[in-house]
Amino acid sequence: MRYKDIYPSEPLLRGQAVLRPRAAHLLNLEYFEAEPAGMPIEIFEQHHLLLNYQEKPHRVENWRNGEHRDFTYHIDEMVLTPAGTENGWYWHAKSHCIVITLDPDRLGTFAETELGILLTKQQLDDVPQVSDPDLCASAWQMKNALSDRPLGFEVVYESLCRVFLVQLLDRYGQKRAEGIDFSNGFTPAQYGRVLNHIADRYECTITVEHLADAAGLSPAHFSRLFKATIGQTPHRFVMTYRLEQARRMLDSRSKALIDIALSCGFSDQAHFSRSFKQATGLTPRQFRNRE
Repeated sequence: MRYKDIYPSEPLLRGQAVLRPRAAHLLNLEYFEAEPAGMPIEIFEQHHLLLNYQEKPHRVENWRNGEHRDFTYHIDEMVLTPAGTENGWYWHAKSHCIVITLDPDRLGTFAETELGILLTKQQLDDVPQVSDPDLCASAWQMKNALSDRPLGFEVVYESLCRVFLVQLLDRYGQKRAEGIDFSNGFTPAQYGRVLNHIADRYECTITVEHLADAAGLSPAHFSRLFKATIGQTPHRFVMTYRLEQARRMLDSRSKALIDIALSCGFSDQAHFSRSFKQATGLTPRQFRNRE
């Protein structure tokens, strides 16, 4: 179940409706000014955040995992609900809010490949209510970029999304690296060196031997420890990183698919297309041309 499938009213602004895939893939932002209404109790496959901009405090009811909360919602307060949480709502006054939904797989990839951190399976804290003016201000900047659409607004929006996600993960991300038992010999420093090696050379051939050398381990020992710690084989991790870079490059319609393939370390365009479709369900051309 996706959160937007049961909205009682349509948003005044929906990011995915005005953005090309590259700028929209990190998160979806929707802006509401909705009359009093409710949403039934469901379990959703995405994380979602509700950020309140209604200046007048108002009554809200929330049901999450069997607990009923009847509370007053204040301006600049946020509710963060991780994916898999049983959740339902009723608001008693006109809302003035931003709803942000996040795909767990994409959030995990962003955290690993761009921030070098590992998240727990839940990824984000369960936060029923908290005052966070900074995060609310960041979301409002994204909303303004979407509504005002200045020159280059998609580039601006994507940059703001990245800032927002860094803030979110810094404050509410459940970082798995802090709870891993590194006594088996694989350390956060080794992971950082491996990630830097991939980021610097993903357009080239990268072997297990290269990554093991960056970590200072034998190839066999490195492969075993990497899989046990990260949850992916080194080969799969490198492939995920390359596909993420390719996803960004596809936003440039002037860049040929063969050039993207070679820039991201694929042997040819056919290899790139097969790998991309296996990961996303779309060919690179379909992904580039989708609305």
